[in-house]
Amino acid sequence: MFGILGKKKLTDNQVANIFVNTTLEAVEKGWPLVAEFIQDSPEFVRTPEMDTEDYGKFLMIVVAANFSFIPDHFEDGHDKEVLRLCVRKFASVFELEPEQFARKVKEYREFLSRVNMPSKNMLYAMSKGIFHKYDLNDFQEPYFRNLKTPNPIFLKNLDEVMRNYLWDWKAFHEKYKLKEDTAH
Repeated sequence: MFGILGKKKLTDNQVANIFVNTTLEAVEKGWPLVAEFIQDSPEFVRTPEMDTEDYGKFLMIVVAANFSFIPDHFEDGHDKEVLRLCVRKFASVFELEPEQFARKVKEYREFLSRVNMPSKNMLYAMSKGIFHKYDLNDFQEPYFRNLKTPNPIFLKNLDEVMRNYLWDWKAFHEKYKLKEDTAH
């Protein structure tokens, strides 16, 4: 009971701000480490050339994956409002119209779904998305390269890295509560 009294109350707009700012920071700071992990992966027969500044595809994979979880953690229309606000805020950061950013997220969500079929596990989808978006197939041993499929050991290891980029909504809701009146 006392835990509920101690939760900070946030508006949908504040939730969107936290999500967007934290995601951008995590991706900007984390991508060089992810790129280094990929380059150092012993499953590749040649070292993939990874640009530590080229985190755009990584960001879109992280955003698309995390957007898919928001409806599971918010009720009464808050999910749609949080998503709408996040799209608007991300679009502003990248000097795009919200519709353009929303379309890009939709394309990435469809892509993640396609490369991960028939699985619905979003963590696996993120790893497979990185594998395909950064053209890592050419750096694999011939067996997996000819199959055009990621080495399962590499994928399993990348899954552990990508786990750090999935939002922990349970922990978020333990700390914060949505205000009933979410006027912005």
